[in-house]
Amino acid sequence: MRKTIIVSNRLPVKITDKNGELTLQTSEGGLATGLGSIYRDGNNIWIGWPGEEISDPKEQEKITKQLRQSNLMPVFLSQEEINNYYEGFSNETLWPVFHYMAVYARYEQVHWDTYYEVNKKFRDIILQVAAKGDTIWIHDYQLLLLPGMIRAEMPDISVGFFQHIPFPSFELFRLIPWRAEILEGMLGADLMGFHTYDDTRHFLEAVTRILPVTTAANVVSYNDRSIVVETFPMGIDYDKYSSLVGTPAVQQQVRQLKENFQQERMVLSIDRLDYSKGILQRLEAFELLLQMYPEYQGKVILYMIVVPSRDTVPKYKELRDDIDKQVGNINARFRTLSWHPVQYFYRSYPVEVLSALYSFADIGLVTPMRDGMNLVSKEYVASRINNDGVLILSEMAGASKELIDAIIVNPNNIGAIARAIVDALNMPLAEQERRMKQMRQVVSKFNIHHWVQLFMTKLEEVNLMQQNMLARMVNQETAVQLRQEYRQANKRIIFLDYDGTLVGFQANIDQASPDPDLYQLLRDLAAPPENDVVMISGRNHATLGEWFGHMPLDLIAEHGAWQKTKEGEWYQLPGLSDSWKQDLIPVMEQFTDRTPGAFIEEKSYSLVWHYRKVESGLGELRANELADTLRFYTAEQGLQVLPGDKVIEVKNIEINKGKAALSWLNHKKYDFIMAMGDDVTDEDIFKSMPSNAFTIKIGSQVSAAQYYLRSYHEVRHLLRTLTRKSEL
Repeated sequence: MRKTIIVSNRLPVKITDKNGELTLQTSEGGLATGLGSIYRDGNNIWIGWPGEEISDPKEQEKITKQLRQSNLMPVFLSQEEINNYYEGFSNETLWPVFHYMAVYARYEQVHWDTYYEVNKKFRDIILQVAAKGDTIWIHDYQLLLLPGMIRAEMPDISVGFFQHIPFPSFELFRLIPWRAEILEGMLGADLMGFHTYDDTRHFLEAVTRILPVTTAANVVSYNDRSIVVETFPMGIDYDKYSSLVGTPAVQQQVRQLKENFQQERMVLSIDRLDYSKGILQRLEAFELLLQMYPEYQGKVILYMIVVPSRDTVPKYKELRDDIDKQVGNINARFRTLSWHPVQYFYRSYPVEVLSALYSFADIGLVTPMRDGMNLVSKEYVASRINNDGVLILSEMAGASKELIDAIIVNPNNIGAIARAIVDALNMPLAEQERRMKQMRQVVSKFNIHHWVQLFMTKLEEVNLMQQNMLARMVNQETAVQLRQEYRQANKRIIFLDYDGTLVGFQANIDQASPDPDLYQLLRDLAAPPENDVVMISGRNHATLGEWFGHMPLDLIAEHGAWQKTKEGEWYQLPGLSDSWKQDLIPVMEQFTDRTPGAFIEEKSYSLVWHYRKVESGLGELRANELADTLRFYTAEQGLQVLPGDKVIEVKNIEINKGKAALSWLNHKKYDFIMAMGDDVTDEDIFKSMPSNAFTIKIGSQVSAAQYYLRSYHEVRHLLRTLTRKSEL
């Protein structure tokens, strides 16, 4: 039976030691809730660290047995591994960099080495239970290397990866010394999920600038595999939070809150202790509010819960001390005998108490400096069953992309947060209801179960797409069929593009000249009298003539503007004009002057702007700008703007490789037709070919061609098999 294996740093249980007896308690976390329906089902498994160091082998065995009854499987870690892998690399390197706090990051080799070893430890446990046909879903930044490690051992297994924290921009990510290894590890997944489109975009930029990959939209091609990178905003268990408000336990808490705060309006803040949460800035904003708007003194309180976290780590201990100090200052400065402006609690509370606070507080104040999603904001919204209350939300939280009816603030702008609290306190009930209804609809629809279902469905789709692509690849079976049809044919025609199809991509266009091996291959291919070999290229006709004019080949240059049969001379398509060039050359020159490494190539009836020597990223940016500018100029001139491989080309609309190829097909009757190309201009050939032709795209699977090959090496190999008599 196929099974789903969920892998995360922590198991969804807490292990507590009661008088020497270890007991298990199910975790309340959002992830545990969402994935509960999956891991408890059938023979599915959740693998993770149990949260405690358990070094005694007998205890390990006992715990493992207990956990296996709940479909859980532990990965036991030593205290040293916990210190270096979890506290070290995960939380002192990845966490600060990924939350744009790179100044707090530490780059220790021993942390990285342990991180690598612990990821291997997780891999070994997975390999004990994983079988062909299983699905593995890996979660979060502690296990970034794991997808690649599993892929190396089980190349055909289905792997999904979801990151629950932000993915930083390239400029920050590149600071990590082991950046390439991290990305290679992540690319072991088939589907990669992030909370927001920004995170997805940042990942795609990092991967294209650090690794030798190609990307098309949100698909990364790496190691002959296609990996899909997608956005999946995570939700909460909406029904749980909206129904919890009506339970007797919560209602009892609400009554108590009403008694304690009869006159005051409550601003609620709930966070884990962390420098990414913006707690100090929030306190500053509240102090500013009381200072600038003294009329609210005695009428508004900030109810602040900070959940303890890692407070033995110096940075966090310092943060806690600063919060204590700031709360003390505000209360000392403003409080009266009957009013404490900041009600501060440094502890965690059961979900019933939180539910009561969510439903009672007039304002939910959620202003992290950077947050992957932030589920507190969604929990507040789900608990507002009367559709009242106001949410103030940081634009740096992933949730702000969905909860657009909240008051959105920049968490660094203290004045704006203070003004937002004033606006919220004065917001009419009708406006509160309008906003809250919209947000409740969003949170209700995009709940945790929807998120899980969406991810798993997409993973199945991606696996199906990968199988279809494998089917389209020229495998042994296809090659045998192609050779058989080739052998049985009486008249054959083979269309071959040049750059990227027969030779590799060169930074200098003049260095891509044919090598002796290619000359010999083309001679052998053109030797049988029943073969017509047509070189069809965007290259300048003079260059193509110089390289191949002495060969028994038909030549089509400059996308069809110039043509030559093997016996004849060059002739050009009639009725073409190049007078438009004088208008466009200055535009292209302007972009060339602004882009170091770019150059212009002039052909008879086209202009080409090359950016193969330009710095990665800048070239693409300028090329997009230039293409937009050229489209504006060429709109009514019968010209076409073609983005190609590191080029932008402008040519007459009548010039088209497809039309040129068709004119060749009309000369004679062929019973074997094959066309190969790697470029966007070759798509015209593929579309114009009859249905019985073999059309093969090089280097990309996204094409109108029937099949694809990965590189020019594979093209040469396939053509060589056609020229060998023993293989015919």
